[in-house]
Amino acid sequence: MSPVTEEQILVIPAATIDSIGPFTGFQPDVDRYLKPILASDELSFRPRGAMEKDPSFKQLIPYVVLQWTDAAGEPHLFAYTRGSGQGESRLHAKRSVGIGGHISAEDAAGGSEPYRTGMERELTEEVRIESTFEETCVGLIYDPSTEVGEVHVGVVHRFVLQTPDVHPNEDDICDTGFVSLSQLRAEKDRLETWSQLCLDHLFKV
Repeated sequence: MSPVTEEQILVIPAATIDSIGPFTGFQPDVDRYLKPILASDELSFRPRGAMEKDPSFKQLIPYVVLQWTDAAGEPHLFAYTRGSGQGESRLHAKRSVGIGGHISAEDAAGGSEPYRTGMERELTEEVRIESTFEETCVGLIYDPSTEVGEVHVGVVHRFVLQTPDVHPNEDDICDTGFVSLSQLRAEKDRLETWSQLCLDHLFKV
């Protein structure tokens, strides 16, 4: 039996991001950061195991927030609980309003743009979106206060849906559904850090 090949994931040196301008928390200036990051010749695919322990590299993670507004005008976000089968064990049992994951070397096959291809693959693997929507890229997230956050940079995409027709494709995405902003704020402590940051910065009271 041939050995299992370790997943190769998309990373960029922390120094490259710092050269643009170091930030912590939610960074809304997408044009300043994302374009040079994705155009950088410092991007590379490296072994996931090593990268999870090396904060000198940051793993790029698309983080897609699905939003729907009810008839009364209140926004709702698609929320779920991360189950034990989800890739990042350190986030299990946390509630999330973001869908996404690592960009793999396979996402660059055939000359495709790996970031976009990887984002679409992750979405398709995790949920079925049966609604039209408008998409915008709204910010980046970096939270070095945890060992998970220290090695990841999130790229936040907001999909504004016409109808709340989103269904899980994986058993490990549990307790799914659109939740009102008021309820999410009331249960904010249950959310993973990136979701808390999105709630605070995209939907300011």
